[in-house]
Amino acid sequence: MGGTAWLFAREESRASRDVLFVDEAGQVSLGNLVATAAKSVVLVGDQMQLAQPIQGAHPGGSGASGLDHLLEGFPVVPQERGIFLSRTWRMHPNLCSFVSDAVYGGQLRAEAGCAVQRLVLLADAHPALKPAGLSFVPVTHQGCRQKSEEEASIVREILASLVGQRVVDRKGRERAMTLDDVLVVAPYNMQVNLLRQRLPDGARVGTVDRFQGQEAEAVIVSMATSGVDDMPRDAAFLLSRNRFNVAISRARCLAVVVASPGALDLVAGSVDEMRLANLFCWAAEHAAGPRGPTVQDMR
Repeated sequence: MGGTAWLFAREESRASRDVLFVDEAGQVSLGNLVATAAKSVVLVGDQMQLAQPIQGAHPGGSGASGLDHLLEGFPVVPQERGIFLSRTWRMHPNLCSFVSDAVYGGQLRAEAGCAVQRLVLLADAHPALKPAGLSFVPVTHQGCRQKSEEEASIVREILASLVGQRVVDRKGRERAMTLDDVLVVAPYNMQVNLLRQRLPDGARVGTVDRFQGQEAEAVIVSMATSGVDDMPRDAAFLLSRNRFNVAISRARCLAVVVASPGALDLVAGSVDEMRLANLFCWAAEHAAGPRGPTVQDMR
C-alpha cells in the first residue's frame, strides 16, 4: 500500500501497517510524520538536501522534518540510529571529495566506477573547464541582486564550450557532449529567466528546487548576486549549504560555480553565518587547487 501523508493520516489507515517506509523523509514535516504513525517507521532520505517549504512559525523544532528531528544535526546517520549509505554512484571522486568534506563529514565516497567518467577537453576549451571536479569562475559586477548580465554572458561561453567537448561514461564509452548533458542552475527565478533568454533553445535551466533528483555530466551554477549588501534575502538562502550541495552534486563529472568575488566577503554576525561564509570560501579554495587529472593521467 502506497500513498501520501494525507492517505495515511486517515482514521481508517492509522496504525494499520506494521512498517511504514517514508521516502524523501528530509521533506516530510514532523507533524505529517506523527499524523501517519505506524507501529514502526523507516525514514529514507537525505536531510542535507532541500527541506520541505514551510510557512508560519513552528516553535520548539516543530518545523523540522522527521529526519532532521531524528538525527539532531548530525550530517550523516550515526550507527546507533540507522544506516548511512556511504557510496555515490553519480559523482567523480574529485567532486565527491569536496561534497563529502563540506557536507557529509568526510564520510561520502564515490563508487569505483565513477572515477572512469570524465570530460575529454580540446585544446581550446574554456579555461573554466577541467576533466572532473569543481571549478570556480569569479565574475566582477556591482549592484546585481537577483540577476546578472555579466554572469549570463560567461555562462553562455562556458555552455558553448562544453557542448564542443566529449565525455566518457562510467563504462568507458566516449561520445560527444550535447545540451542535454548540462544543467544550468541559479538561485533566483529572475536569473533563470535571463539565462533562458541568453542560452540556446533546449538548454536545461532552472532553480535548485527544479533539479533536485536530476543529474547531468556537468552543472553550471550562476549565483547572480554581486555581494552581501545586494542579497535580496539573508545569507541563509543564497549561501545555504543544502541548496549549494544539491546544485553542485547534480554533476557526474564537473560543477562550475560562476559568482561575484563580493559574495565571499560576508562579515559573519553569528556562528551560523560564519558556517555559510566558510562553505562558499571553501568551495572557491578547493576549486583553485590542482586543475585535476589530465586525460593522459586517466588513460
